[in-house]
Amino acid sequence: MTTTTIQDARAINEQKLYSVKAIGGATFLGGPLGAGYMISENFKVLHAPEKARTALILAIIFTLVLFGGLFIIPEHIIDRVPKQLIPIAYTAIIYGIVEWKQGDALKLHKENDAPFYSGWRAAGIGLISLAVLLIGIFAYVLIESNNPAYDIYDTKIEIFSINESESLAFYEGIQSKNDATILQELNTLVIPKWEENVTIVENLISLEGLPSDIQDQNKALLEYSELRLQNFILIKKTILEDTDKYNAEINRVNNKIESVLNDLN
Repeated sequence: MTTTTIQDARAINEQKLYSVKAIGGATFLGGPLGAGYMISENFKVLHAPEKARTALILAIIFTLVLFGGLFIIPEHIIDRVPKQLIPIAYTAIIYGIVEWKQGDALKLHKENDAPFYSGWRAAGIGLISLAVLLIGIFAYVLIESNNPAYDIYDTKIEIFSINESESLAFYEGIQSKNDATILQELNTLVIPKWEENVTIVENLISLEGLPSDIQDQNKALLEYSELRLQNFILIKKTILEDTDKYNAEINRVNNKIESVLNDLN
């Protein structure tokens, strides 16, 4: 070992590092951003400035991808994932990376009775990381809440819901209605309402600025609206032609409507 290497080793032994355990705990508490900072600080002490810079940049990218992805993934899928699984997963990944990249150096540091930062300091960094994430999430929500697409969406969906309620009132007391009354309601109220609903949802699908989960819901709403329209047209044909040949098709459409409604709920 050269004199320079001995001096470097002594200098490292006099400085503090973050242990694997401390980094893992801070990661679970505040996400990968704080972990990236601590890994970067370790690399600086270990005289690896390029790796320190890379670790911090990758931590920022990983954080943006992770939490950005959580906003993009549809809510009904996120709800199926146990709440503790995501932090456990990324903590395990960070833990493995620290062991891989710094494990030997940290073990040697410990064998030399060199100092480590306290778990409290690491926890503080984790809390700061958490605060940064919360600020970012709050800013995102604030920006999204001012998105004009949501106002258009809410207005159109309200009209959709009114049309749905008014048209489905068609079934109330249907047994006491004669064919002429039923046809009049179908022609002047029910079918036009669902034609309008199809147009409303088609316009919502083409509306820019809505998140993917709402657009997925819009696609399901379009299928639902088209099935409702198809169903009422079949009922109209049944009455006009005084036939039961459409009964099987009506039942099939009704079953599909129930299936789509279950998916929407």
